[in-house]
Amino acid sequence: MSDTWTAADMPDQTGRTAIVTGPTAGGLGFHTALELARRGARVVLAGRSEEKLTDAATAVRTEHPAAELLTARIDLASLASVRSAAGELADLGPIHLLVNNAGVMATPHRRTEDGLELQMATNHFGPFLLTGLLLPQLAASGGGRVVTVSSAMHRVAPGPPLDNPFAAPRLYNPWLVYGQSKLANLLFTHELDHRLRAAQLPVKALAAHPGLSGTHLLANGPRFGGVLQGAVRAMSQSAAAGAWPTLMAATEDLPGGTYCGPARWEVSGPAKVVGSTRMSRDERSQRRLWEISERVTGISYP
Repeated sequence: MSDTWTAADMPDQTGRTAIVTGPTAGGLGFHTALELARRGARVVLAGRSEEKLTDAATAVRTEHPAAELLTARIDLASLASVRSAAGELADLGPIHLLVNNAGVMATPHRRTEDGLELQMATNHFGPFLLTGLLLPQLAASGGGRVVTVSSAMHRVAPGPPLDNPFAAPRLYNPWLVYGQSKLANLLFTHELDHRLRAAQLPVKALAAHPGLSGTHLLANGPRFGGVLQGAVRAMSQSAAAGAWPTLMAATEDLPGGTYCGPARWEVSGPAKVVGSTRMSRDERSQRRLWEISERVTGISYP
């Protein structure tokens, strides 16, 4: 596999149905959806705000007027919203690709309506539930794929998020919790792919990270402003380039469990297969997080 993969290397996606969460215009999800639509996929833009979904669909069609687009309202921080959205998406028929892209970064401590910490709810538990609910449709495609967007920040996690997710923290460091939620993405991906193979289902699970990309999420995160925000912009690549690892994981012939990221020091540049921490590959942690996630979401799969 070349270390110079970009969106120009994407194979034709005609006849495939893809769901991309978090497609806000200008962000990673938007550029992921745009390139999939440009290659012929039917793309479902799934996000919280009807207004932002309309803006994203308009922006995609401005670039690619023939794009086949649908929209779906979903708030990944709400398990009820995830269940409702999955019910509506049942009418799609077979799904070839689910991109778990939506996320929040380093937010102040907040509990969701389900009693979960916001970052873990949005970045892990919501996608865990959505993936499970859509799994029959992914399997029905005969070659489904789940791509979950993690981050190089998984490396700052002090440990896997295996404590009681409903317990109040003694201390709350938003960046460390963000790192744990991104570590959860990798633990989830590895355990999901293991279970899919054991169940002999025609679905793969892969992960990707965008490096340092100039997205709204990065620019608007806490403590980013003024000179620091300017420095981040100067060092970061475009959101379009940041989407390349996700698109590589979504469309290239890669084995399950593969993790894609930028080729230049995992910061920027074309996409390639990259590595992750030993903690993310710990099978006990993978199984334990899965068990916790089943209890929290009330779903058991595959």
